[in-house]
Parts: sequence; C-alpha cells; structure tokens
Amino acid sequence: MQPALAASVAALPRGEGLAYEPKFDGHRILLFKIDGRAVLQARSGRLVTTAFPDLAEAALALPDGTVVDGEAVVWTGGRTDFAAVQRRAAATAARAGLLARRLPASYAAFDLLWERGEDLRPAPYERRRQRLTALLGPLGPPLQPVPMTTDPRLAATWYETLPAAGIEGLVVKRLARPYRPGARDWLKLRHTEVRDAAVTGFTGPPARPAALVLVLPDDDSPVVSSPLPPALRARAGRLLSGRAAEQPEQPEQPEQPEGAPRTATAVGIGEVPYRAVAPGLLAEVERGTTRHAAVRVRRLRDDLINQI
Repeated sequence: MQPALAASVAALPRGEGLAYEPKFDGHRILLFKIDGRAVLQARSGRLVTTAFPDLAEAALALPDGTVVDGEAVVWTGGRTDFAAVQRRAAATAARAGLLARRLPASYAAFDLLWERGEDLRPAPYERRRQRLTALLGPLGPPLQPVPMTTDPRLAATWYETLPAAGIEGLVVKRLARPYRPGARDWLKLRHTEVRDAAVTGFTGPPARPAALVLVLPDDDSPVVSSPLPPALRARAGRLLSGRAAEQPEQPEQPEQPEGAPRTATAVGIGEVPYRAVAPGLLAEVERGTTRHAAVRVRRLRDDLINQI
C-alpha cells in the first residue's frame, strides 16, 4: 500500500479547515493487523516486521482489518534519535530483539486507513482523526496518535519550541480531504533543509568514495549524494573503511533476488550500484526544496556514531 506524501512549503499555511501536526523524523511505517498477524511496511514497500518486534507485538492489540500510518521513532536523552531508528530499521532478526530492548521504539500514528475491514481512505481527515484517537487512546504506548491542532497560533508555537525535542517542523492537512495514496496532498514546513541522513553505503573506491548513499528522514529508499569534494572524500574513506568491512544488517527485502546488486537513485542518472556499510554513521546534508533535488553532503557526523 502506498502512503500519502507531503509537499514542502516555505511559510506556515493559514486558513479555514486546516489541521497541524508535529513532524517526526523517524522511519515511515504502515502498520497492518490482518488475520491475527501484525505486518510492518516501510514507505518503499519493504517489510520491516522483524526489525521492530516491539511495535509488531503492540500492534496485535489492534482489531483485525486495521491499517495505521505513522512514524517509528526512538527517543534518547529526551530527543528523537534518527540514527537509532535507522539502526533499528536495518536490524537482522538475530539483532532486532537486542536492539528493541536497548533502543525501544514508539509509533507516532497520524492516520487511520482501515478499521475492522472498513476502508477509511475516502473519508475526510477529520473523521479519520477521530477514529484514530478513539482506537489508540485506550491502548497507550508505544502506539500513540501524534498531537493535532486546528489553531494556527498553537501550531506556530509548536514550530518554534519543539525542535528542542528533535521535531523539526509541521505537517499540515485539510480536514475535509480524503487519504490519497502516493499523492502530495499534505504540506510540510521545516526550519531548514539542512538535515541529518543515515549513511548506508558509497560509490567509487573505498579509500576515496565518489559519493555517499544516504537514507533521508521521511523516505527509506536510498539516494546517492552529489559528488563529494576532495577533502570530504578522504575523510569519508577513513571513516567508512572499517564499517564497509563489516557485514551490514539489512531489513527484509523479499522482492530482491538473492545475490542481486544493491542500487540507489542518483539524480540525473538513475539507478547505480553501491557498496553497503554497517549502520550508525550520519551525514549532515543539504537538499533543495524540489522533489528530485540533489543531496549535498556538508559534513560527516562521526560524533554521533551509534555504538550499540
């Protein structure tokens, strides 16, 4: 199932019939409860059920025939930790249980697509929101609806104050709109387009990578950065040499044949092969506001390498 998407805006939208939610930079997940089983699907369509056993177990409390849209997030030190949630998403079945105990995930739910076999996607967001809070309210953590307000003044306060908790913006929805899979009907407002991205691989020689392969918040599909400058190539080679030698943890990818090369999307080129690295390293990146803008690496965040 395709999730709904959001288009970037430069200022806070105001007007009648708008709803505002804090924007969590976690791992986008559609959560299914079907025939007594929980299934977790990433935005790309990849299954990540075994990577999040804590969320899968919590989802068993949902009624059959239910689909929820939201973000898996990990909190450390009172802030959302993007490196930690990406490590969770990349965990093998053997490591997933250990990481779930050390880095427990929460599920920030923001839409209800099906409930007890009823397709709610044609219903207006206002109704879906009411059904979502009624469904998850009695369950409690780790499945929780995100906060929502129709007051633009409160939304502006959230926008200014919540970055201290690692929440970098707002998502804006129209109360009367249906849920349209794959469509950019929602709006997102961020403080900056400078963000942290998870380094998942590289192209070029290991000693001097030509570009990094990155996973950005909001999208688990890897993308290739623009070419690295010479100084950054050398630094990337030093930081990634040991990590490339490790066997990277990978999420479930049933659609990929065994032995198939890993590929990522490079702007203006298409799919290119890359060498994967173990998760845990972040890069500070800058991206334009258009959908297919190139991603430029500003620096490597080796200060935030997750050692778990």
